[in-house]
Formats: sequence, structure tokens, C-alpha cells
Amino acid sequence: MKKKIVSMLMAVTMTMTMLAGCGGATDPATTGTGTGTGTTGTTETGTTGTTETTTTADGKVVVRMMRNCFNVVPSSDRTKEVQDAINEYIADKINVQIELTDISSNEYADKANLAIANNEADLFWTASWLGTVGTKDLYAANAAKDLTDLLPGTTLYGSMDSKQWEASKYGGKNYYIPVYKDNVEGYNVMFRKDLVDKYGIDVASIKSLKDVTPALEAMSAEGLRYTYLTQRTAMFYRYYIDSFDFFTGDNASAWVAVDRKSDSVVDTITTPEFKEFATLMAEWREAGYLSEDDATKTTDDTTIQGDEWGCSWWTDVPNNAEANGRYGKDVVMAKVTKNWAHTDSCLGSCYAIAATASDEATKGALDFMGLLYTDSTLANLYTYGIEGKDWNLNADGYVEKTADASYNHSMWESANATVVTAEASSPYTAQMYLDFNNGADISCANGFQFDKSPVEAQYVACCNAQAELGFALENGAFAVADVDAKIAEYQAALEEAGINDVIAEFSSQYEAWKATK
Repeated sequence: MKKKIVSMLMAVTMTMTMLAGCGGATDPATTGTGTGTGTTGTTETGTTGTTETTTTADGKVVVRMMRNCFNVVPSSDRTKEVQDAINEYIADKINVQIELTDISSNEYADKANLAIANNEADLFWTASWLGTVGTKDLYAANAAKDLTDLLPGTTLYGSMDSKQWEASKYGGKNYYIPVYKDNVEGYNVMFRKDLVDKYGIDVASIKSLKDVTPALEAMSAEGLRYTYLTQRTAMFYRYYIDSFDFFTGDNASAWVAVDRKSDSVVDTITTPEFKEFATLMAEWREAGYLSEDDATKTTDDTTIQGDEWGCSWWTDVPNNAEANGRYGKDVVMAKVTKNWAHTDSCLGSCYAIAATASDEATKGALDFMGLLYTDSTLANLYTYGIEGKDWNLNADGYVEKTADASYNHSMWESANATVVTAEASSPYTAQMYLDFNNGADISCANGFQFDKSPVEAQYVACCNAQAELGFALENGAFAVADVDAKIAEYQAALEEAGINDVIAEFSSQYEAWKATK
């Protein structure tokens, strides 16, 4: 079904884009007029570019907007209540009226895809990790509007550092509007504080993954089932981010990356770093620090909510103390990698404008996003719903959601962290986010986007080899004495799957990309 939908999306958007001259902007003054139906009262509809522009009776441009619901899926009445409140607030600020649609996260990708293909959306949420309508899917299908020439000089463009716009480019162009949040990537090792205190573990002395071993040895006296919990995750592509830019962003393809020292695409399984990691995991497993439950994927998302673990991993964020609330216990962190700004690191949550959106709707969407990213009142309304009904400010000025809140989004999937008021459960300041993002190293491969279509069959086959052998090696499934042989077996499986073709293709693309920098 998804393949059919993607095919439909590609066919529609590519056809419409060609008719529109690749979605280029035209002068709104040349727009013709006609009649149509808008969101309120009698409307006028003008056609420009690839679609019709719907306006309200008082001349406001209607922007049809879709968003993903991760917390609560509101009723259509609640969404309309928030939509109307938004439109009332922005009425004297921008010439835009929003038509808002909230979709549950398990339905969003397919419903959004159909809406885009049927030209029923102008502005919508997306992400680098999302399926079907993720950033790579949209780019491959020419389904997102090229905003490169439209952004400079706008309120939206000035709402965040220019590095964010540079890092979010695909093919050297801006197609996406990143949500300004923790938009760089780095990793910590996380320890239960009660065990750190009990065993006198010096967390401050831990600077690398190997430094964790003495702490695990101390905590093993606790008799925990999971002294170190991998959360059934292959962690090479996270823990070795200082050595490699894993530009695919997927642990299933951690076998290919850009080596930071040589600035070239490499097969990581042949590197000393992979052997070092696989050996360390095997040593931890033999010492009893790792459980076979992680290697066999029998742990689940609730395992870390319990008390059977002592140490695990954590993605670094501006306020790491939020882990305390998430896991219901105090934790302490040891930072074991740098933070990196790289391709897609700031596109874990973003927005796109449909390639088929009219020029007026495109401008209206940019105007709305500019206000959303700079106006706290609008950002809070859009994120949390109606003040006094869905949320209130506490004495410290933080948002506390009401017990019966039926409109309930989060900052990370909504708007600029420097503008959205923080929740009391995970407080932060705007400066924390600015310091966090600005303090990161910039990857040599920042901005590189690969096209796997020339070698897609080989790429998928290599990912399958990773699922069979790579995952096991990264979760300590084999004895230390067998690691070398298993790595050789894994490499042979990758070669049979076509890794050499993939490396050659990605190398060619990367070198061509570097030549354009």
C-alpha cells in the first residue's frame, strides 16, 4: 500500500512541478480571480503556479496545514477551537488564515501522503526519520517546495542561526523549515544516581566508552539483570560519531560512513574502531554486564522504566535532567562523544511546503511560520492549546498541562524552543538551546545528501546482513575469542550483498558534492 501511495505522490508532484516550472515563484500581482469555497463565508480563488489560491471574504490567504499528533489526538471540534483561536490572534498581524488538521501519529504518514498527492495540503510537518513522507522521500519525489530564494529577508529566516538553514539543505537548497530544538547530535552514558552514590563511582572521570568498564564492575555487585542496558540498539553509529559521519542516519547501515580523518566514504566494518567496539561489547557480555535479552531483542521500551538496570545510553540534550522525569529516578551523565551538526541533525522535526502550493499560499505559509517561530503567544497556543483549558502557567512561569487537556503537543514537534514556554516537567531556557546548538562541531559532510537509488538493491541487502550479524556483534552476542572471525564473516556477507558497489556509488556522490562546496 505504501509503495502505491509513494508512486502516486511521485507521479502527481513531478507532473505538477514540471507544469509549474519546478515550483518557481511568480508575481502575485499577475494572479487571476474566480470563485470558490474557502473556510469562512464567500471566497475568491485565483490560480497561480500549480494550484488554486483560496482566500477568505476579507482577502486573507488560506493555508491548509497538517500536523502529527504524538501525545493526544484531539477531536475535530477541539482542533477547530484551537484553529479559530490562532486565526483570531494572527488576524491583525499577517494576511493569513490557517486551516488546521491534526492526525494521529500511526496514521500521519499515509494520510499526509494522500493529502499531498491530492493537493489538499500546503504546509505540513515532516522529519528525517519519518517513513513515506519523510524528508528524503519528499526530496526524491520533488514534493517539497524549493524555498532557497524565498527565505532570505523573511522573519522566518531571521528566527534562527544561519547554520541551521545551511545544515538543513538538500542538494544545496532549502526545502525544509527546521524546528529549532536540540539540533545537533552527541551521546552520553547514563547511570542511576543511587548506584553511583552507593558504589562511589567517579562519573566525572569517564571520558570514553572504555572508561565505563570500572563502573560496570562496581555495579555488578548489585546483581542487576542489566548492568549495562543497550535498549536493544546497535550503538556503533552513535558511540563512534567522533570518528565517522554516519550520513545515512540509520544504525542498519552503520557499515558505511564518512571517515572524518580522511574525509572519504569508507566501509566501517574494516576499521579498527568497529573491531574495538565489538570486542568491548563481547568483553562486557563475558563479564556479565550485558544480557542476551538485548541481543535477542526481548527487552522493550518499558525495561528502562524499571529497576533492573544500572547504566545505559542517552542522547545529549540542553537539559539532561529531563531524564529524571522520563525514567522516574535520578540519573547522572558522563559525556562520551562530542556534539556534531551534520546532515539531518536539525531535521528530526521540521516543516515543508508542498511543491504544488500556490505562490500566495507559499508566502502565507512562510509568514505564518515566521510569526510562529518568533511570537510566544502564538507558539504556546499552537503547541499546548487554549490557556486556562489545556494548560496554565505556574508560579515560576512554566507551562503545566491540565489533567483533562485534550489538545496537547510538545515543543520539539511544534515551534522554536527559544520562543515556546517550557513545561514545568522539563524546564529549560532559550539560552540553553542557543549554547547547546552553537557549541557543536560541524561535520565535514554537513549538507551531503546521498541518493541510494542506483544501488538500492545492494543497499537493502547490506542492511539485511547487518540485521543478521552486525546487530549481534554490536550487542555482545559472541565470545571475545570469536569476534575476529565473526567480523570477517560479517564483512564477507556484506561483500556478497554488494557493499563494494554501494561504497563506490556513495564515494562518487560524495566527491562530486565536495567539488561543489
